[in-house]
Amino acid sequence: MDDLRSLRDEIKALLVRELNLQGKVPTSIDDDALLFGQDDGALGLDSLDALELAMSIEEQFGVRIPEGDEARPIFRSVRALADFVAASRAAT
Repeated sequence: MDDLRSLRDEIKALLVRELNLQGKVPTSIDDDALLFGQDDGALGLDSLDALELAMSIEEQFGVRIPEGDEARPIFRSVRALADFVAASRAAT
């Protein structure tokens, strides 16, 4: 599953780069850390971050992210995003 690990690493780099996450480096982001919310370990992203992230993911990986409630589980963590991107690519 090196492909999934590589994909997760790419997504972490995209998160830091596109969302200007101060004080974060891609290797400091846990695969299963919540992207949204204020829990310990969560990145604390907001709705504007979600929009920017969705556009960046769609552009970089050539996948379509659904809108609204359908997107919530996809944006749960880096692992969930990577799983979605991998499944979407496999389906095309």
